[in-house]
Amino acid sequence: MEHRKFKRRLAELVTELTLAQGRKLIDAISDRSAGNETQKLIDGRFQADLKCPHCQRRRIHRHGMARGLRRYKCMGCTRTFNALTGTPLARLRKRDRWLKFAEALNASQTVRAAAARVGIDKSTSFRWRHRFLKAQKDPKDRQLNGIVEVDECFILASRKGERRLPRKARKRGGKAEKPGLSGEQTPILIARDRYGHQLDAVLPNRSEDAVSAILKDAVSKTDVLLCIDGDPALIAFAKSEAIEYELILASHGEHVHEKVLHIQTVNSYISRFKKWMDRFNGVATKYLPNYLGWRRMLDKSAAVLTPERCLVAAIG
Repeated sequence: MEHRKFKRRLAELVTELTLAQGRKLIDAISDRSAGNETQKLIDGRFQADLKCPHCQRRRIHRHGMARGLRRYKCMGCTRTFNALTGTPLARLRKRDRWLKFAEALNASQTVRAAAARVGIDKSTSFRWRHRFLKAQKDPKDRQLNGIVEVDECFILASRKGERRLPRKARKRGGKAEKPGLSGEQTPILIARDRYGHQLDAVLPNRSEDAVSAILKDAVSKTDVLLCIDGDPALIAFAKSEAIEYELILASHGEHVHEKVLHIQTVNSYISRFKKWMDRFNGVATKYLPNYLGWRRMLDKSAAVLTPERCLVAAIG
């Protein structure tokens, strides 16, 4: 638009628009700017590793535009795709609001608070949350070294959202019918070494096989010393794999051995995780891996986590 024409149009808008309309105009311009920034992040992530998401070949060429995204065609399998094909955010709409939603994730906001912040429906907010967290679900640290602290925590099992329950429905959050540990609790295994690497997973049960499936490939028999409590499954795993271990029995008043052997690091993380989870008033057990990944991302990247980094991580 020509400069003089723009100045006349701007003067007309200033005099004619109400305050509420002016705010809507500012929001629209802000969303457009955020949409452009999101587009740059998506294109930059794809350009860094140009390949077909279907067959992984790199002989591709441009193939027009669709829904604001450049399309490509693979010379090998002849299929078309865009920069988001095969990612957790594929086919997700309203890209101009993704950065705002990433801000809500960084602030650990609830579904309703995030919906209000971004200007979307709460059902959309819920769906976006788990699409954004899908890439963080699996632990990125596959190897633990040195002194490795391992412990379990327990979250009340929840079937929130399911229509047919084998028991009476609980109120939001709820309490277990039986005191202490029981089948109503979901076990979560968390292992951390002194280098900041972490491995966590929801266990199907408290058996040696369940523990072994998570830890066996992550710990070396020669380079690891496990610090564990008196959990029988962890002890059985260490013995069967011939891994050196040290028992720290807090119930017996033991907290630190030889000034360096303890499980306080992992217990501190568990305490932060459970306190952080309280704000969500009960999480469906099937979504627990997503929340473990979310908390892990916040804990590891708190100093450098920006909405842009969060969005790129969500793309995968």
